[in-house]
Amino acid sequence: MGLLVVGSLGLDTVATPFDRVEEALGGSAVYISLAASYFSGPVYLVGVVGEDFPKEYIELLEENHVDLEGLQIIEKGKTFRWSGKYHYDLNVRDTLLTELNVFENFDPIIPEKGRKAKFVCLGNIDPELQMKVLDQMEKPQFVVCDTMNYWIEGKKDTLMKLLKRVNVLIINDSEARLLAKEPNLIKAAKMIRDMGPEMLIIKKGEHGALLFGGDVIFSAPAYPLEMIYDPTGAGDTFAGGFIGYLHKTQDLSPENMKRAVIYGSAMASFCVEKFSTQGFEDLDYLRVQDRYREFLNLSRFDEK
Repeated sequence: MGLLVVGSLGLDTVATPFDRVEEALGGSAVYISLAASYFSGPVYLVGVVGEDFPKEYIELLEENHVDLEGLQIIEKGKTFRWSGKYHYDLNVRDTLLTELNVFENFDPIIPEKGRKAKFVCLGNIDPELQMKVLDQMEKPQFVVCDTMNYWIEGKKDTLMKLLKRVNVLIINDSEARLLAKEPNLIKAAKMIRDMGPEMLIIKKGEHGALLFGGDVIFSAPAYPLEMIYDPTGAGDTFAGGFIGYLHKTQDLSPENMKRAVIYGSAMASFCVEKFSTQGFEDLDYLRVQDRYREFLNLSRFDEK
């Protein structure tokens, strides 16, 4: 059975202190699908674009074994666009432009083979749409979900219903504090897991990620890069690597979850080295394995 990914596809214009790129490939579904494709196949992508979406981006996805039967292409419609500018502290950015375009009326329709998928990754979209996706699924075994401040504040009731139907929630530290209304991340994690998810991953940007599940608290380091060009999509790339590895291994044990977090972090580290998806478009699996081993060495030490 394949892996289902539902989220946004877009054209991003991004400026950092180092360079700028215009109308680059973006969107949560894109980053998740491409990252997952290195581990598992097929990946079924469900999303929407306008007729202006470049053909080379569709070809890139198809070349990476991403099944696009669920991609809606709206005639005479314009693709979702986002523009942002990063500061020297790349954790801080300003959103300059958001044009929803065809994404504003996105109605996710899951193809028949996608409905049979046991593993599902819900990118950061309206929780009502995320619920609609799950309503179309036959018997999903493992559901990973992302959300953001906008939905936590604006669609809290729907989000709370959704959380009872997901296995893993992936959010950043500020979103965790907002959702739980608790400044301490350890307490916030317990409160969020009481809302429904069996496991919670809190992304901490350049400081790595935390995994909470059962009695497990696991801290994954961030990869020490000399140059970070573009953090856009790093969290989605992390999610893709995480669920892609779990789908490949079909092992949902706590120990394998830890390995999946490291693989997710490895994929995210490739993502930030270049703009858009360029950092992980032409990887081979051996490079991914090498980066994974480098992550292990970051936190390994011998006791006397």
